Amino acid sequence: MDITIFDDTRPYYDHEIPAAIERISANKYLPLMLNYLFPDTDTTSFIEAFKRIKSIYEFQTQIMYKAIWAIVNKSSSGLTHSGFDKLSNEKKAMFISNHRDILLDSAILQILLKDNNLDTSEITFGSNLMSNEFVIDIGKMNKMFKIVRGGNIRDFYRNSMHVSAYMRYAITEKNQSVWIAQRNGRTKNGDDKTEMAVLKMFALSSTKSFVPNLLDLNITPLVISYEYEPCDFLKTAELYVSRYQKYEKAPNEDLNSIIQGVTQWKGNIHLAVCNAITKQELETCDAFEKNEKFLHLSHIIDKRIYDNYKIYKTNYIAYDMLMKTDKYVKYYSKKQQSEFETYMNNGLENIEGEHEELKNIFLDIYANPLKNKEL
Repeated sequence: MDITIFDDTRPYYDHEIPAAIERISANKYLPLMLNYLFPDTDTTSFIEAFKRIKSIYEFQTQIMYKAIWAIVNKSSSGLTHSGFDKLSNEKKAMFISNHRDILLDSAILQILLKDNNLDTSEITFGSNLMSNEFVIDIGKMNKMFKIVRGGNIRDFYRNSMHVSAYMRYAITEKNQSVWIAQRNGRTKNGDDKTEMAVLKMFALSSTKSFVPNLLDLNITPLVISYEYEPCDFLKTAELYVSRYQKYEKAPNEDLNSIIQGVTQWKGNIHLAVCNAITKQELETCDAFEKNEKFLHLSHIIDKRIYDNYKIYKTNYIAYDMLMKTDKYVKYYSKKQQSEFETYMNNGLENIEGEHEELKNIFLDIYANPLKNKEL
């Protein structure tokens, strides 16, 4: 295979790191980031040490690992995990994850992989987020590869073929696991659903039949659970507008969501590695016709994710408030419910719209993980 065909998609190679380091070091945003992440560190000394980095491994272990843990420590009550004993460096995986935060979902996976003595994974990087050289450099130094968003049907198919081939190459030949969201873009309403288009894309890059084709990728669902949903009020506002008209993103909206997702208080966070999709499960899917194979597989992945949700008091409170019941009252106190209601009402005051409708949208974001777990 001529791997230069992936030059427009792949992360950086080690020999490309020094030039990227120089560009980042000269960028005006770097001191601002350092001031937030490492307020007690001398910026000049940090940049001098930063310029000595020569490889992706050094960048991830010396910079990104510390940066993501700094974000977690500043904006959460704690990070827990489960299921990492199911992974090994010998068998790479196609991690397919629910998607709640643009940056943190995949970034948290990386620090937990390192803490469990596992190799970091490569990460999908939507072309819509590749807004400037600074963001592109940091992303591609952190094993992120491009997925092209938008375009007509012909462009979509061609781009899907290309990224599918790259992901299969990464897993089966580069010996790198891959992280991808279960859908195009974040779940805004808390109702995680795997899109068939993503699963079909996996299969495009092989001529093997359904079972061996997908078995080669070792599809492994992940689920990340936040006590307080990143960008919950931004998501509420978007969902409200979308009920009445086509939602159009404002300039720099994705960047604003990244910043808010990083800085907003998230309470407790949990990331669970689910059991990989088995040969027997793929054979069960293969008994169906064409699209039904992928639909059945999407349901298996969804069930894995729902079963491994970490349900927090915010989910129980929102469910009972939305459904007007006391079904889960034993999981929270009156004080905790009052605090959550105050949090909700204070945030909704800043959103234009009918209050009761906004309230129901907001509560649904938090209640849906529990509704799905009940299925």
